[in-house]
Amino acid sequence: MVTRVGLYPGTFDPIHNGHTDIIGRAIKLVDKLVLGVAMNTGKGPMFSLEERVAIVEEAVEPLRSRVEIEVRPFQGLTMQFARDIGAGIIVRGLRAVADFEFEFQMTAMNQQLEREIETVFLMADPRHQAIASKLVKEIAMLGGDVSKFVSPPVRDRLLEKVSNAT
Repeated sequence: MVTRVGLYPGTFDPIHNGHTDIIGRAIKLVDKLVLGVAMNTGKGPMFSLEERVAIVEEAVEPLRSRVEIEVRPFQGLTMQFARDIGAGIIVRGLRAVADFEFEFQMTAMNQQLEREIETVFLMADPRHQAIASKLVKEIAMLGGDVSKFVSPPVRDRLLEKVSNAT
């Protein structure tokens, strides 16, 4: 039997409820979902790559009973990583029109690199459309309550990171 492998790449700095919503719906489409945690030093992540991998591992644990989920760090081209892991689809979440414009251009470029890998867009649940990791970190750094946006373990790690930075 052929296994349908999907890749959901992201920086996940930190993983939030919008991400986990997309993951929960993506696992309905594949036999195995690889969560590619991008090195992406250009974004200046708050959490190290190792920390982000550990946080994602913990966040997806409740979903593992439904499908195989693998969390892997990567660097370089997403399409090369997708090829390396045998992914047939790349899963991307969309929140707003601005996301669509960026993702549309990225998908067009990715198609030029690898025509056999399809990109699948999943719309964010309306409850999660405004959530962005950048905003979650900013709220935490300014002393706001992030518990509506992230799971309790992620909130705890985020608050610890913020308190250590001050």
